[in-house]
Amino acid sequence: MADDKGWEFDSFDDGSLKIVGEVQLKKYGKFLEDYATQLKEIENALDDSIGDAWDLTLDPIALQFLPYEQTSLLDLIKTDNKVLNKVITVLASLCCETDNLKHEAETKFYHALMLYGEGGPAEFQEEGEAQIQMGRMLPLLQELSSFVTRCYEVVKHIVHQLSSLYGQPREGAPIIDVSQVHFQTVYEHLGELLTVLITLDEIIVNHATLKDHWILYKRMLKSVRHNPSTFGIQEDKLRPFEKLLMRLEGQLFDGMILQNCIEQNFDDTVFVSKNAAFAEEFAFNIRSIFSYIEPRLGENNETDQRLKYVGLCALYVLQFQIFRVIDKKQFKMLWDVYKKIPAINLIGNIMWFADDFLMLRLSPHISKVLDKKSLQAAQQQRLTFLQQKSQSLVRDVQQLHMLVSSWMVKIESNLSKGKTLVQELNNRCTLFIQGLMYAYNISHLIRTVMNLHVTMNRPMTRTAVLSMCRLIEMLKSIQYTFHHRTMLIAETINHILQHLQFMALASIGTAKKRIISDKKYSEKRLDVLSALVLVENSLNGPGTKERRLILRLGMSVATQMKAFREDELNNFYSILKQIDSVCDLRHKLHSTCQCSFLYWHRVIFPLYLADRYEHAMDTYRIHYMYGALADCVPPMQQVKHLPSPDVLMEAYNKEVMTQTNDHLLAPLCRDVETDLRLSTHNHLQLDDRNPFKVGMKDLSHFINLRPIRFFDKSIDIKAHVTHYLEKTFYNLNTVALHDWKTYAEMRNLASEKYNLRMTESHLPSQTLEQGLDVLEIMRNIHVFVSKYLYNLNNQIFVERSSNNKHLNTINIRHIANSIRTHGTGIMNTTVNFTYQFLRKKFFIFSQFMYDEHIKSRLIKDLRFFRENHALSDQMYPFDRAEKFNRGIRKLGLTPNGQSYLDQFRTLISQIGNAMGYIRMIRSGGLHCCSNAIRFVPDLEDIVNFEELVTEESMSSEAKSAARNLDAVINNLTKNFAEGTEYFKMLVDVFSSEFRNPKNMHLRNFYMILPPLTLNFVEYSISCKEKLNKKNKVGAAFTDDGFAMGVAYILKLLDQYHEFDSLHWYQSVRHKYNTEKKSVSNQQKPGFGQSDEKLEQTMVLTLKRLEMYQQEFDLLHYSLSSARIFFRADRTAAEEQKDEKKEESKAEEKPSSSGESAEAPGPLAPPPPPPPPPTPLI
Repeated sequence: MADDKGWEFDSFDDGSLKIVGEVQLKKYGKFLEDYATQLKEIENALDDSIGDAWDLTLDPIALQFLPYEQTSLLDLIKTDNKVLNKVITVLASLCCETDNLKHEAETKFYHALMLYGEGGPAEFQEEGEAQIQMGRMLPLLQELSSFVTRCYEVVKHIVHQLSSLYGQPREGAPIIDVSQVHFQTVYEHLGELLTVLITLDEIIVNHATLKDHWILYKRMLKSVRHNPSTFGIQEDKLRPFEKLLMRLEGQLFDGMILQNCIEQNFDDTVFVSKNAAFAEEFAFNIRSIFSYIEPRLGENNETDQRLKYVGLCALYVLQFQIFRVIDKKQFKMLWDVYKKIPAINLIGNIMWFADDFLMLRLSPHISKVLDKKSLQAAQQQRLTFLQQKSQSLVRDVQQLHMLVSSWMVKIESNLSKGKTLVQELNNRCTLFIQGLMYAYNISHLIRTVMNLHVTMNRPMTRTAVLSMCRLIEMLKSIQYTFHHRTMLIAETINHILQHLQFMALASIGTAKKRIISDKKYSEKRLDVLSALVLVENSLNGPGTKERRLILRLGMSVATQMKAFREDELNNFYSILKQIDSVCDLRHKLHSTCQCSFLYWHRVIFPLYLADRYEHAMDTYRIHYMYGALADCVPPMQQVKHLPSPDVLMEAYNKEVMTQTNDHLLAPLCRDVETDLRLSTHNHLQLDDRNPFKVGMKDLSHFINLRPIRFFDKSIDIKAHVTHYLEKTFYNLNTVALHDWKTYAEMRNLASEKYNLRMTESHLPSQTLEQGLDVLEIMRNIHVFVSKYLYNLNNQIFVERSSNNKHLNTINIRHIANSIRTHGTGIMNTTVNFTYQFLRKKFFIFSQFMYDEHIKSRLIKDLRFFRENHALSDQMYPFDRAEKFNRGIRKLGLTPNGQSYLDQFRTLISQIGNAMGYIRMIRSGGLHCCSNAIRFVPDLEDIVNFEELVTEESMSSEAKSAARNLDAVINNLTKNFAEGTEYFKMLVDVFSSEFRNPKNMHLRNFYMILPPLTLNFVEYSISCKEKLNKKNKVGAAFTDDGFAMGVAYILKLLDQYHEFDSLHWYQSVRHKYNTEKKSVSNQQKPGFGQSDEKLEQTMVLTLKRLEMYQQEFDLLHYSLSSARIFFRADRTAAEEQKDEKKEESKAEEKPSSSGESAEAPGPLAPPPPPPPPPTPLI
């Protein structure tokens, strides 16, 4: 076997390892460079949005710098002194338990009880709702019962532990020498726990709704017990439930939570009441705590001393309950605090009065100490205090505003850098604590004054309310400022803590040296040394709540044997206070600045908004008020009486948003609109708008305000005003389109003055080209033809009469725009509607012509003309037409004074109007097609887009699009080139029936035209004469519908040649020429005696004859024009011959395409011949 010794390659160095190492090092360096570059790019990209300044309303995260302890108490309390370890561990554990119980009460029970009954209907509550809400609360009440029981046990345990420490054991030496040791921290924690019980008592006692609902619930249970089967409940389960309710009522609802605690039997395992040393120690600690609290109450350096005073009063009552001794001096000290602070706010709107509390808990034992005068003085002091605060409120607010503003400037300016690092840290520490002090002062002032007004039923003045709102803004501004400088505080706070710990450790080191220098051995000296070591260990670490608790307990033992001089001790406790303030900065700031109590005073919010809007200055302050209102939301998460906390939150959100809209947004929108209107119309005679004479506010402050965050919404005032103006301008512009220019100016002004970017309304400027919609006319064709008059030459319809100062018109552009809106298919539908309308009108037409009076007169006139036409030069006599007219009038008149011939004329005019409308529809269709096809370059040579796309091998979607484009262009080209002969269709559909031998009574229609035209001319002249009169009812200047109607009916009856054979218009011309010649002859000299009056009469007669002749000529021209539409030059027989020729040609030439041309639209079959009508008279 080969020996492998010596084959150790590691010892052989050929330089390869070094090369590989250098390569890896270069790669790592390259990676670091690339990574740093990427980070730099990210930082540059986010440079505008990232910075040291934080925003409380927008930040999705917050930086929490409160230290948390992860080491157990047993591990923290480790010294060589086992007995001391045990004592400190027990007391520390009890203090931690009281802290946990206090936290549980604050986060679980307080708000759930206080908000009970909120969020439901304000005015009327449904039957049974109270019982349902109480039913939902029962689990919480059971938990509260367990919580209270746990509090009782902890109080009893603390008392027993302290009694055992200070008591004389029955056998042997004491556990530890505590003759000079005072565990003041334990008493403070005991006072805090008793304060929790007081708070629960006060909440329930002052909650009328909760107690009322409890009574209703008990009554309901009584009803269930009498008839359990009806409610489906087992009787054996009902009895325990009733016992549970009775126990809950006795424990919670009778206001005896604290009383039951202090009346416990403390002498069951440990003999407490006869322990004189413990009684003395108890009294000493009460005095000691009071001496610390009392000087700060109501002063500028006050923090949480008020709640400590509540706990101190509870400790005093507990001391009396255990030892049954009243120290008059001590009682007097506690009692006299009312002179400084008559009331203390526990939570929300709950006020606690020390004098009432002490009287209730200690009477009748204090009757000797207090007289009636003292009681009255305490009651009177509340009113005096309130009056003093109300009077000095404005001054106090101004003073606090100056202090807070100064502090904010300092903390924003890089926290006032000092000359040295230590000086800078001291400055920053002082600044943090100063801000916290201001927050405490403001918070106490707001809570006390506002809640005291409510408790004492004293109304607040408007000035006082606004001062309170100003204080709330200041309170939130302190919180916002701390949050704004979060990064700077976070990086500073650890340095401050380390500096303070260093100074504290220096003091401890001095004390240790002093104790060690004493060579005499004693247990007390050992305890002091061990306590100093414990304090030193606690200081060597983060400033957690547990370490600081152990530190204070250790200091209680370490202050024996003159380990510290008095000045050193004072300095050490001063440092300790600073450490507490710095470590609990965030927690204390949150508890002080949170404004959940505002929920109970939200009635002030509308007044605040109205004042903010009225003065329109410092609008940014609104953010602080909404921040305060938002503080009411987290407590709402604790409610149990509703199906979900969201119900209460939604109601609260709705209330706040409604008030915001009513008192801020709506007035702002109205005023901005008014300002824009007045600025636009400043050329008119308006009220004086000089800002120096009339107080004017700058509304742009509100519009430039950044969005306000509330709940999960942002109230963007600028967007809201913009939307309001857009909506208002659009709606008003649609009503009055002629104001488009004014609203355009107002939009531009809003952009320039308020920086509001508004979208265009895109309404047509000047006039609306569409006019009456084709659909509307089509559906109401019978109304349209009677309300509008047709002008043949201009192709326009004019409204007959209107209540407005103008008449509506409809022309080809309107129809074209309407067809463009609805599509060309509407044209065929319109023709069908018109056909149905004509059917009904022709039925009436047939009835009139069938009437015996009319028929007989027409036959008589026809016979006369045939017999005498040679004598009258082939002309229908004018006299016969006049005679016919007069004869018809004798048949009777309508209430409007119209004869039957007038009505027949109106009927023909309506038929003519319908035909005029059809003509306009065709013209409008061609107009629309020409507008649509104007972008096609050459109608003779149209490119096929589908072929071009296929050649380019484009996608199937492109081919489909090209095919659609080709179809659209072909359709437009065909429509534009051909049009549709709607007149020919309407002639064809009716002509066969009109010419049918069954309708022989229509054949004499042409004979009625001379009297009918005469009737029309008289009507037309009367209408035109009314144009010059003041009362223009019935005035008109055109009515070519009559000519259209006559031409159409003559075509249907094929009577053009028959009518022309009457030579009616030649007869009319001959008649008027003869009369004019006769008048002229009368005017010639020598003809007869002439005078002035006769001359005037002759002139007027000539003028009238000229007018009549002119009207007849106009009618003749209109009728001649209308006949062109219906090809009046051809008879029916000639047209039929031409049609047969065209059909034969079409059969010879086979169709090139497989598809036949589509008909323009389905028409209904011609109407059946009308039945013989009843006579008109």
